[in-house]
Amino acid sequence: MTESEWNRRDVVKAIGLGVGVSLFGAPVSMAQDDVDSLGSPNKYEYRKPDRPVTAIIIGAGGRGNVYSSYAPGHRDEWKIVGVAEPIPHRNERMARAHGIPDEHRVVTWEHIFEKPKFADVCVITTPDELHYGPAMAALEMGYDLLLEKVVAQTWRECKEILELATRKKRIVAVCHVMRYAPYFQQLRHVVQSGRIGEVVSVQHLEPVEHIHMSHSFVRGNWRNTAESNPMILSKSCHDLDILRWIIGKPCKKLSSFGSLKLFRKEMAPEGSTTRCTGGCKVEAHCPFSALTIYLRRKTYLHHLAVDEHTDEKILGALKEGPYGRCVYHCDNDVVDHQVTNIEFDEQITAGFSMEALTSYGGRRTRIMGTKGDIVGDERIMDVFDFSTRKRIRWDVTKHAGNLGGHGGGDHRLVRDFVQAVSRRDESLLTSNLAASMESHLMGFKAEKSRIEGGRVETVDIERM
Repeated sequence: MTESEWNRRDVVKAIGLGVGVSLFGAPVSMAQDDVDSLGSPNKYEYRKPDRPVTAIIIGAGGRGNVYSSYAPGHRDEWKIVGVAEPIPHRNERMARAHGIPDEHRVVTWEHIFEKPKFADVCVITTPDELHYGPAMAALEMGYDLLLEKVVAQTWRECKEILELATRKKRIVAVCHVMRYAPYFQQLRHVVQSGRIGEVVSVQHLEPVEHIHMSHSFVRGNWRNTAESNPMILSKSCHDLDILRWIIGKPCKKLSSFGSLKLFRKEMAPEGSTTRCTGGCKVEAHCPFSALTIYLRRKTYLHHLAVDEHTDEKILGALKEGPYGRCVYHCDNDVVDHQVTNIEFDEQITAGFSMEALTSYGGRRTRIMGTKGDIVGDERIMDVFDFSTRKRIRWDVTKHAGNLGGHGGGDHRLVRDFVQAVSRRDESLLTSNLAASMESHLMGFKAEKSRIEGGRVETVDIERM
């Protein structure tokens, strides 16, 4: 078959199956057995703590439960001894799961700091607008922090948290969990090893998935910039951080464009109502129907303020709570699509795209180097060598064992945090607060650029 006889589908199929033919007829070898030649990231020596690191969970929602869930299987490392949570059934669930005494159960974060210090660390997993207050109070009292991203709502607040942590000599881990996921660790290792030469350019896509978008960023906690953060930070600070971490060079400048296209009242179909439970004439066929998502399919229930997932209680929450609202009649303002063009030091360029309106999730990354390239999708990465014409495929499911949440990053973050705190060595964390500041600055600058029509913004962490 000649080159001209290959259509696009044939080419994609051939590449996907590892057929040894390139677009230009040169042989391409799928060297599966060479995967060990890629090597693996260096691991520090694990040391069992002399005693468990004790922690207070401030905000017992989804993320608080994820980080606390490390404790049952690692009782000699991590112990939950306190909780601050205003929703009664969440407070009770956390207390019951970890045997927290009543005197260490409080309603809001302020009450924690009315008591003498009674743990090693505070895990701050409150909503974004409630990060700064408890972080500053905890540092002032001498707690180390496991701090959910985004660090804070403004660059000034981020800087103040860093300054206080430095002055108090406290260890702060930011929950950039992707840094701890085996797939992204291997991706960075391959890049940093020089396997594909010098990095020239990166293309990175975050497909949010349309139902996830409607749940978290239209109806949910991260829908509104004033109450949370702009999308580029609340969702995509992971991606900016991963780009900065993998490339390993300072960001010099960037520009960004994006808007809220779909989830607006102007786009509401005729016959829709402000709630899916309000007799909406198009509800049965709407892809974002709350009745379908939460009641019929019983998905995304973790944020509903109910103690049991019965039909009656779910329906009650949809009639009264935020998750029953029509996606076209919410108070959301974060974008549903955004592109950001970035220039790093040494003229390395990166294009990042956040896309809400996808049928799939899972980040896609393409890295172009002077000696080869990498194509990956959070599970499989193909590493191609220009000289040998060999393509090596690395599959995280074959090399990382049990993964769990965020590609294995959730519990691996807690494990490294425990090591850092017990050994008083912040270098054991790849996402300590100082290391996370630049990608946050990139996010704030990208949003400023977007609002101002895509104007190029200089990023200089040393002068901010």
